Amino acid sequence: MSSATLAPRTPGGAPIRVVIAKPGLDGHDRGAKVVARALRDAGIEVVYTGLHQTPDQIVETAIQEDADVIGLSVLSGAHMTLFAAVLDKLAAREASDIVVFGGGIIPRDDIPELEALGVAKIFTPGATTASIVDWVITRVGATA
Repeated sequence: MSSATLAPRTPGGAPIRVVIAKPGLDGHDRGAKVVARALRDAGIEVVYTGLHQTPDQIVETAIQEDADVIGLSVLSGAHMTLFAAVLDKLAAREASDIVVFGGGIIPRDDIPELEALGVAKIFTPGATTASIVDWVITRVGATA
C-alpha cells in the first residue's frame, strides 16, 4: 500500500489540508515548524505561512489553499485579538467551515473565551505533537 493511500482524508475523500500561521509581530516560530512537520509526517498537507502574517493574509491563504484547518501559533500575548480577527475574517469571507485551532503561551483562563469565539481547540505548552496530529485527524478526518 502506498503512503498516499494511508494519508488522512476528509469525509469527501480529499487529503486534509492545514495552514499553520504565525500572526502578528511574534518572531518565534520553532513550535509552529515542529507542528507543521508532525502533521506532514502524518500525511497531512501543510502550508506554513511564515512569520508576521496578518489575519487577512492567513484567511486569504487558507481560502486559496482550500484548507480544512488553520492552526495559529501565538506567543506574543495578543491571542485574544488575533484569534478573534481570524475568525471574523473567515466569517466575512463565508469560510467559517474552516476549523481554527491554536497553541502557544495562552493562559488557561483565556481558553474558555477563545472557545466561545469559535476556536475549536487550544494546545498549551507541553502538548505533544502526537496529540495535535490525532486531534486534527479526528476533528476533520473521514470516519471509517
